[in-house]
Amino acid sequence: MADSTPGSQSHPPASDGGGAAVLPGSSAPLAPHVRPRGTTTPLPDDHPGITALFGVLLAGEIAAFYRLTSEAEMAPDLRGRVAIAQMAGAEMVHFDILAQELVRRGADIDETVARHTPVLDRYHGSTTPNTWLESMVKAYIGDGLAADFYLEVAHTLPSDAESIVQQVMAETGHSDFARDEVRAAVAADPDLTSPLRLWGRRLLGEAITQAQHVLASEEALTDVLFSEAADLGRVSAFFESIQDRHAERMRELHLG
Repeated sequence: MADSTPGSQSHPPASDGGGAAVLPGSSAPLAPHVRPRGTTTPLPDDHPGITALFGVLLAGEIAAFYRLTSEAEMAPDLRGRVAIAQMAGAEMVHFDILAQELVRRGADIDETVARHTPVLDRYHGSTTPNTWLESMVKAYIGDGLAADFYLEVAHTLPSDAESIVQQVMAETGHSDFARDEVRAAVAADPDLTSPLRLWGRRLLGEAITQAQHVLASEEALTDVLFSEAADLGRVSAFFESIQDRHAERMRELHLG
């Protein structure tokens, strides 16, 4: 996603060339059940669900930083170690952006991270990669799953909040590195495809399980995601959309 600055004016959804609405600054089309900006009324800036969203993202950034630094030793060469270091550095830049905004909103950073640490520990603890390639698949899939949540709420956020999340979800080329590593490996050894495909399914399953825990405990965040839902239809569509996007990413990794 293109970088932006807090306070910048939001833009209406563009088109992917085929008529589908896309997120500003992104090539990813909005899911069919997500109404584009301009067709809904943005939430007020002080909505507690926005603070909850930033809190989840903040805790995710610091957890991802520690995960990446611990996995750097799996890198087969200096190029890989540098890439991991750059990924970890980007996580901390995003952490600082979110921390500044949460402080502005009156949140305590230590309490916010502690609140979400158990669910993140469960996810990372159950998806600890054993190989460099598993680490790369997790990095690529994890970045995408985080972006999915933004795609779901982008149309409801006020312009300042949207701008901040755009910065945090900004594409930096790190996902491209992970994708290219996996593609090259499975091209050289097709026998790697099946176990990495199973690994990708496990990542998705664990992510959905932990997301359900978060939504169950964060009523304000649930309100942001499903503010238009009159029944369970939108909740179902939300998780179906995540699964569809996951399948597309697996195809991008040549693991579909």
